[in-house]
Amino acid sequence: MTPFGERVRQLRQERGRMLKDMAAHLGVSSAYLSALERGERGKPTWALIQGVLQYFHIIWDEADELARLADLSDPKVKIDTANTNPKATLLANRLAREIRGLTPEELDQMVAVLDQAQEREKKAACGIPGDAQAPVSPR
Repeated sequence: MTPFGERVRQLRQERGRMLKDMAAHLGVSSAYLSALERGERGKPTWALIQGVLQYFHIIWDEADELARLADLSDPKVKIDTANTNPKATLLANRLAREIRGLTPEELDQMVAVLDQAQEREKKAACGIPGDAQAPVSPR
């Protein structure tokens, strides 16, 4: 399941909506919408995202969050490590091979490391002093 699919299913169930009714509103088949919720389809199109937002009457921050989740929901992501540190290539390849064996807790730890790195990059881009070069260690 992708982050977008998980959230769409959660919204649909919380609001008591039937999958077939939502699919009809979006102009897609029930099979397609079900596969999208399960993460068996690629990243949703902009038009589909807009349809979901309209269907659930989602605006502002919640709409931005759903669009962000859609952007992070390509189940067959490709990572270009050309011109990076060789460790980045090693990490990308090992992650591709071993991700299915990681526990939810290990995945949470890895996401936390990436969140910290992203925050460090934001601060560095804004010129905020701090640990812009400090390495991030997993827990």
